[in-house]
Amino acid sequence: MASSSSSSMCNNIIQNHDFSKGMNPWYTNCCDCTVCDRYAVVSNRKECWQGLEQDITTRVSPGVTYTLCARVGVSGTHHPTHVIATLRLEYHASETKYMFITRTSVSEGRWENLEGTFVLSDKPYPDRVVFYLEGPEPGVNLLVQHVLISCPISVGGTGGYVVRGKDENIVLNPDMEEGVNKWSGRGCRIGVHKSMGDGKILPKSGNFFASATQRTQTWNGIQQDITSRVERKLAYNVIATVRIFGNNTTSHSADVKATLWVQTPDSREQYISIANTQATDKEWVDLQGTFVLNGYLSKVVIYLEGPPPGIDILLNGLVVKRANKIPPSPRPLIQNVEFGVNILANSDLRSGTNGWFPLGNCALSVAASGSPPAARGVLGAHQQPLSGHSIHATNRTHTWMGPAQLITDKVKLFVTYQVSAWVRLVPGATGSPQNVSVALGVDDQWLNAGQVEVNDDSWHEICGSFRIEKPAGKVMVYVQGPAPGICFMVSRFQIFAVDRQARFRQLKHQTDKIRKRDIILKFATSNSRSMHGATVKIKQIHNSFPIGSCISRTNIDNEDFVAFFLKHFNWAVFGNELKWYWTESQRGKFNYRDADELFKFCADNNIDVRGHCIFWEVEDTVQDWVKSLGRNDLAVAVQNRLNGLLKRYKGKVRHYDVNNEMLHGSFYQDRLGKDNRANMFKEAKRLDSSAVLFVNDYHVEDGCDPRSSPERYIDQILHLQEQGAPVEGIGIQGHIDSPVGSIVCSALDKLAITGLPIWFTELDVCSSNEHVRADDLEVMMREAFAHPSVEGIMLWGFWESFMSRENGHLVDAEGEVNEAGKRFIELKKEWLSDADGYIDERNEFSFRGFEGTYQVEIQNHIVKTFVVHKKQQQQVVAVYVD
Repeated sequence: MASSSSSSMCNNIIQNHDFSKGMNPWYTNCCDCTVCDRYAVVSNRKECWQGLEQDITTRVSPGVTYTLCARVGVSGTHHPTHVIATLRLEYHASETKYMFITRTSVSEGRWENLEGTFVLSDKPYPDRVVFYLEGPEPGVNLLVQHVLISCPISVGGTGGYVVRGKDENIVLNPDMEEGVNKWSGRGCRIGVHKSMGDGKILPKSGNFFASATQRTQTWNGIQQDITSRVERKLAYNVIATVRIFGNNTTSHSADVKATLWVQTPDSREQYISIANTQATDKEWVDLQGTFVLNGYLSKVVIYLEGPPPGIDILLNGLVVKRANKIPPSPRPLIQNVEFGVNILANSDLRSGTNGWFPLGNCALSVAASGSPPAARGVLGAHQQPLSGHSIHATNRTHTWMGPAQLITDKVKLFVTYQVSAWVRLVPGATGSPQNVSVALGVDDQWLNAGQVEVNDDSWHEICGSFRIEKPAGKVMVYVQGPAPGICFMVSRFQIFAVDRQARFRQLKHQTDKIRKRDIILKFATSNSRSMHGATVKIKQIHNSFPIGSCISRTNIDNEDFVAFFLKHFNWAVFGNELKWYWTESQRGKFNYRDADELFKFCADNNIDVRGHCIFWEVEDTVQDWVKSLGRNDLAVAVQNRLNGLLKRYKGKVRHYDVNNEMLHGSFYQDRLGKDNRANMFKEAKRLDSSAVLFVNDYHVEDGCDPRSSPERYIDQILHLQEQGAPVEGIGIQGHIDSPVGSIVCSALDKLAITGLPIWFTELDVCSSNEHVRADDLEVMMREAFAHPSVEGIMLWGFWESFMSRENGHLVDAEGEVNEAGKRFIELKKEWLSDADGYIDERNEFSFRGFEGTYQVEIQNHIVKTFVVHKKQQQQVVAVYVD
């Protein structure tokens, strides 16, 4: 029976699991073993059962489920072989028994996971338990990178073990009642206090709080090792109560961050951001976040960091618990919605200013001032009758002043509303271009419902949208934006609920027209016999239209993530691993290892890769060492970056985002000149002519950012092309809220004039309600798939806790597909073509289908696989039948 000491053991019962201490306490069974490069090589094997062993007798107990994960390989063979995990159970009074755990197939040159579970019975319980690895044929070397056998953590109870509960805090001494026991300083000193600051700082709860002092770096703070108490692929919630303190600083607030430092079995270090908050020296605040660990890790440390050097971090408690699974949100009950009906009162202004009021002390009046142009296609049939009147806002002393109206009782929760308003500056207004916007005041919150840049005294249309997802006591819509003193006019102002289902029906018809091809199968036999009347079934296996996702290096350590990704996506983009701040965070110190492993993963699974991104024009994303360079040194660094990245991955990257978000930043252009951007494109094409070069930016498709309107994007593209830049594709990121299909389509139509292929490169949608999120995703995917100029869709992630925006995931942190994910899968199925019927008298069968790979069945036998290509409107396929 296991000794009583087992009640305090850690989660991994294997000692020296990664061979960092050589062979101790491992031993071989009638063979040899050496450790090199932190993995074991078992050689001189003359029998299949010879391998590597470890005695685990004192570290296991009966009735407990143990989980094994080992990383194994082989050498000295030209064909796949098996590696097997086994337990040898030895008894004094009876013969030795063997318990099979699991096996996996391994090929030379590849590491594979060996995973399984086992439970020991206590009737009878063995006197000795030995874990060992065996299996490959004699003469084949067995390679072992690491071995992890995890078990429930002991917290007392019968038999020494109980499974850790969801409500249990895995942080030890979380309230500092035991002083600094279990805590340590990360590059600084820590202490425990009942009060500080002459008694002005007291614990928010409990009797004590901790401080991290003498901090000389932002990463200094207080930490705790949680390696033995945290499990992979499970979601954890983190709550820390924090504040800051500093006698020698005038700062009253600073960022405090919760971070994980983890070490993999191959000694790789990773930093995982959990959460951050703005902490003050006046009161305690809660820092909250979640995390999930994908891979098997040898060390996990949670710590607080963030404030500038010299500022103390105070901690009044840290809780890390299993996250409670949030039940699926029900579909919102929406009744009596009048689609296409303007909810604004007196929008035609025939009753003067009735229903309107001035926001602030500006003045409103109504006058005949001519009508704006006919509404654009974004409104479809929802057009306001022309009245020739507009409302004038004068005597404006603040940008937010303008005409307003209360719509509290007219707006329904979870309904998407489209906005259209025509605005014009009063003739004679001078100065720089002005932004005019439609805004919503929802209680104390502000929503952007559309913006436009006005640079003359002609009429300009604001097109936007909004949705409200929480009950509100007051909802006010208003027009604002020009600088104080500038008067403006508003006409033909409309807000109406969008009928998405009607739009979907229209898009399905458009999709069939744009994406399907006419396919004719011509059947022939070896003896030229007629096939007339034979049954034919056509099944599409894959649609080859590119639909991809953002992935990261840590994601591919999670086999559940990998399974979903490989099943549903055929392209990938790396979230950070190709960005300059990742590959060269410090000058001259390069990290291509993460990207290399992602490229290998994609190559092994026939996944095409978008390269995001060579440069990023927004200054906040640029490394400090790059910011510190003078003009000449910066030019050299830019060229070195181009050479290093594009030569290393030449031929492996299908697309490159050359200089990300040039509509929103100008870091390199400001320092290297206006021709720098075009030069980046030219050099990228010279270094890797096979890659298609893209511009890439956000808010192009939603009408809410005048800096990135389709018109501005087109101007930028044309200017680059005039300078000789080989711009070959348009990237629309697609980080969008409450999307309206007609607005998205209007932006696509404008960009299509360039003749360049368009991709949605970073698509995500957000809603607290999974059903509404699913509707939003369907809007974007259908608009993209139905537009002839769109050639690909990339999601900016799909797994909870690994996305940049909350409430955007399709799969929760522990692998359960939500309503948005189910809708995504349904759409993918809809875009697969099946057909069945009979071969005609000409030995032919015709149908319309999407591009991609198909199987043909004749008389219930699969006889051929064929591919429908994108550029062929009609394709003839010869099918030979034996």
